[in-house]
Amino acid sequence: MTLQQMEYIVALDNYRHFVKAAEACGITQSTLSSMIQKLELELGVTIFDRKSHPLKPTEVGQEIIRQAKVVLYNAAQLQELVVTKKGEAVGELRLGVASTIAPSILPKLFKYLTAHHPGIHLVVEEARVDDLAAKLERAELDIALMATPVVGEELLEIPLYKERFFAYVSPVEQLYHQQAIETMQLTSENVWVLRESYCPRSGALPFCQCNTCRNAVYEAGSIETLLRVVDENGGYSIIPELHIPLLSQEQRKHIRPLQNPEPARIVAFIIRQDFVRERMINILLDGVKSIVPKSMIHPRLHKFPIKL
Repeated sequence: MTLQQMEYIVALDNYRHFVKAAEACGITQSTLSSMIQKLELELGVTIFDRKSHPLKPTEVGQEIIRQAKVVLYNAAQLQELVVTKKGEAVGELRLGVASTIAPSILPKLFKYLTAHHPGIHLVVEEARVDDLAAKLERAELDIALMATPVVGEELLEIPLYKERFFAYVSPVEQLYHQQAIETMQLTSENVWVLRESYCPRSGALPFCQCNTCRNAVYEAGSIETLLRVVDENGGYSIIPELHIPLLSQEQRKHIRPLQNPEPARIVAFIIRQDFVRERMINILLDGVKSIVPKSMIHPRLHKFPIKL
């Protein structure tokens, strides 16, 4: 069994088509098919059900492919470790970012890396928190930027910054006329919210306990969508602190601080326990620190780099 054969079965699983997988690997279809057949003979199992349309892995094939991804990930980690020891900052980095964090961080992070570390090729996937955690565990991502806590025995959290939540309130609501809003005043009746982003397992916001909220948009993936919903339908939503500078002057009139308690989230890098690219994660940290106000950054990161 070789790393090359593992790359081939992962490619075939991704494309579910021999011709497309072969093209992605830069080989002929016959070579791809032959190498995968040799691997199946060596292991004594069938990895792909070739009678299925479209092509799909067998049950044992799914387990083999899942483990192959981890092996390939660790092999790449070894190569990156050597590069890191040489002091080089090059290579591909697969970063996952939660949907409510991406708008305030990604544009400036791309700009930072282009200016300071052009040798890094950042591949970004914006997705739901649960999807990002699953992809990390399957070694399909290197790092994720998301709010804690995160469930996963193989995952580690590196807290980066604390971000407060603010209310975005329609002028037709009584709450609009308050300079600040008591958090416990946030009823479930007229809330439009992203449950996965604003209702962590701690349930810091009162409407998080509501399973039958009439107006709640639990599955929406865009803060801008929520704001438009509030503008058109009334009610209120919750937005993170770093999103406020992205609002228009008119939209900022709808912002109200929350207090007693002041709800917030901890945003962190999430990595696998076998992640070794220390220099790369510290480059990303420097990028984040250039974007996020110093007062929000975790105190330890003011003085010390991330140590793995």
